[in-house]
Amino acid sequence: MSPDALHNVLAANPVSAGAFIVTLYGDVVAPRGGEIWMGNIISACAAVGLSESRVRTAVSRLVAAERIEGVKDGRKSYYRLTASAEKEFQRAARLIYRRPRAAPLRGWHLVALPQGPGREALVTRLTRLRFGMAEPYLAILPDRGDPLPPLGAPHFHATTEDDLTEMARAAWPLDALAERMARFMEGFAPLDGVSCSPEEALGLRLLLVHVYRDIALSDPALPLGMLPENWQGPEVRALFARLYLHLTPGADAAVARDFVDRDGPLRADPTRIARRIADLSYH
Repeated sequence: MSPDALHNVLAANPVSAGAFIVTLYGDVVAPRGGEIWMGNIISACAAVGLSESRVRTAVSRLVAAERIEGVKDGRKSYYRLTASAEKEFQRAARLIYRRPRAAPLRGWHLVALPQGPGREALVTRLTRLRFGMAEPYLAILPDRGDPLPPLGAPHFHATTEDDLTEMARAAWPLDALAERMARFMEGFAPLDGVSCSPEEALGLRLLLVHVYRDIALSDPALPLGMLPENWQGPEVRALFARLYLHLTPGADAAVARDFVDRDGPLRADPTRIARRIADLSYH
């Protein structure tokens, strides 16, 4: 693989250590037991130019945020997902890897946002669930039949879009998301079919998931009539799937050879891995 290819993608999509470690756990660690040696975290992040000091600082912050928890075994440190983070990772994985659902729009979820204390935390939580902010005190999300966790605020359901179309269209930064999709296509399309070593394949697959993850977790799955004309959602998904499948044999070989937890080499959950590959194979 040309060094310029990876450099160009990184230049267009700079990564933070904390967010990239989250990607590492979601793509590699979660379906392989949830625990990994600190040395593996450092080496995986080095593939995208993140220094050891930045990685160690990011790991400390993730521990403080109760996303991961550490344990010492001799002189080595290992980190695993907390139970709450594991649930969040499973939900994110469904949005990232599963084939897009063609379920019809059933209506709209509406959540009334409180004033005062607790509002900011609720907005953050709802945004992670892909809600848009239609009004200062109203969040909105298309209902396509997917279950929602407890929201912690008054939750209503609207079955008609007649009075909600303009409100919904303005609730998400769709033009900005369309621009991120265009950058994804521009950066990753030249890598379609690229030849690389197992280590390069792992670094490139992690970067691919890292950039696509932000798009997938931001896309509200609006009806086509509400989307910008330059919307490339299907093309982005297809390119992501092709690249992921192409890079996976090499990437998984690197993981199997080098990545360990306290019990030895990471062991993949064959059911989760097979489901992921099957979903991506039908993009």
